[in-house]
Amino acid sequence: MSNKKIFILLPDGVGLRNFAFTDFYSKGKATGMDLIFWNNTPFDLAKIGYKELRLKQNRSSLFLEVLKNARKEIELNCNIRKSKDTVYDSYRFPFSYSTFKSSTKSYIIRFLIQLFDSERGLKIVRDLIKKTERKTNFYSESYALLKEQKPALVFCTNQRISLAIAPLLAAQDLKIPTATFIFSWDNLPKGTMVVETDYYFVWSAHMKKELLYYYPYIKENQIVVTGTPQFENHFQLNNIIDREIFFNQNGLDIKKKYICYSGDDVTTSPYDPDYLLDLIKAVRKLNKKGKPLGIIFRRCPVDFSPRFNSVLEENQDIVVAIEPRWDKVGEGWNTILPTKEDSILQFNIIAHTELVVNLGSSMVFDYVSHKKPCAYMNYNPEKKDPNWSVERIYNYIHFRFIPDNAVVWLNSPNEIADKIEIMLSDGAQKVVENAQEWFEKINQHPAQEASKRIWEAIDQICKKGLC
Repeated sequence: MSNKKIFILLPDGVGLRNFAFTDFYSKGKATGMDLIFWNNTPFDLAKIGYKELRLKQNRSSLFLEVLKNARKEIELNCNIRKSKDTVYDSYRFPFSYSTFKSSTKSYIIRFLIQLFDSERGLKIVRDLIKKTERKTNFYSESYALLKEQKPALVFCTNQRISLAIAPLLAAQDLKIPTATFIFSWDNLPKGTMVVETDYYFVWSAHMKKELLYYYPYIKENQIVVTGTPQFENHFQLNNIIDREIFFNQNGLDIKKKYICYSGDDVTTSPYDPDYLLDLIKAVRKLNKKGKPLGIIFRRCPVDFSPRFNSVLEENQDIVVAIEPRWDKVGEGWNTILPTKEDSILQFNIIAHTELVVNLGSSMVFDYVSHKKPCAYMNYNPEKKDPNWSVERIYNYIHFRFIPDNAVVWLNSPNEIADKIEIMLSDGAQKVVENAQEWFEKINQHPAQEASKRIWEAIDQICKKGLC
């Protein structure tokens, strides 16, 4: 491999956690690669010693967003017809008619859906997206930069951002190999694929099967199973902070054992404050039985709502909020950026708590990396929005592969205390073993070697004579 210049395309901030704040960069450098982040985030990677080139595009065109949304809706329709399963309807967002602009956009999307609602029509929309992007100034600028820089490969850090389409098309038109990483364990059934590349890096053999099922135009030899770097930090024991120091830093009671309540975003779990309050009541009950317990509340990093304020203020003797260390640089969820400090903070919250409670979060895998159990809230609050239910959440495709008893199911507020008590005993060991089985199905193991596998795959791609 003569050309060792690799462009890491960061179309938005969600890729920072996996590819800038893990050992991914250092492991790539150790192989002799010349790594350059092609950076469209507000984060200045040069400050932490990384090479970067800035992308000069802030937003996609309105027409591209229309086509992207139409593509998603048509994909979901195709999935329903293929599987005869209406669960894919739950991945849709409602059309907006609140302004003239949003109404016009919604009507055009619905027209395109009606016009192209078939596998053949879907291909027409995909081709139209490419044709449209090749006519943009952004494509021309990306083409000129790539022609000058001549990287060996362009690796996109996630598959769902429309701003990545033009740079990747430019690379392909210059015969530069391209790859993308499937960002999250639940992404593929949702119709979130926006980019099309030469190679697709996935978490597991399970995700590979999903990719082949949902995107039949992708061939098996284009898919590389690597795992995800997002769990690697949990195996870096040098990041652990002494318990007494961590407790002092965060106002925790050294005499207590702590449970983590990990919050969800407001769309996924609109009743999170109710669930947190039910957990608080259960902990009070256990405290009366002589078990000194407290709760650490870690909110979803993109949730800045005040919805937890009253619960936290009224229960300061039980719950301590430790805020995620993410940087908010804009109003959109994708302008809230992770930090390296937050990865270390999350690691230490897990290290210094006994278990985690949440509604259907992937934190189950973070905790099982530390051999600790997870409990899922599994009941509907009394005052429930008729358009939301816990049954709908756990009917999502990615929850259909949970091994029996891989989490503790909290099926009512009344049973939380008893089940937490069991989780604090040796009785949780089987749950941890089952969660580990689930983790190994979802993510290639050893989990701490994901970056190494990605770089090995990149090296092999380049050795095929494409570079």
